Amino acid sequence: MSVTIIGGNECMVCQYEKICREHGCKAKIFVKERGCIKKKMGCPDLMIIFVNTVSHKMAISAAAEARRNGVRVERIHSSSCAALEGVLRDIGGKQG
Repeated sequence: MSVTIIGGNECMVCQYEKICREHGCKAKIFVKERGCIKKKMGCPDLMIIFVNTVSHKMAISAAAEARRNGVRVERIHSSSCAALEGVLRDIGGKQG
């Protein structure tokens, strides 16, 4: 499964990638908006938006692109590793 993470803390990018790998997911992580995200995002199976650590503009453009491509979006208020683990665990349980 491919996952795109929008927002989060720059210092935790490696941890987010590790958690996704442990759950069998390939992750693209965009902590800050550098250029046009929709060109880089591709078409993931799941988009996770860390609401508290992302700009409003970036969250809106990412969610609009996800809606356009029919991508499932999960919004998390906390950008912690535990929150990411919880979402991936819930998604994995619903799929399997």
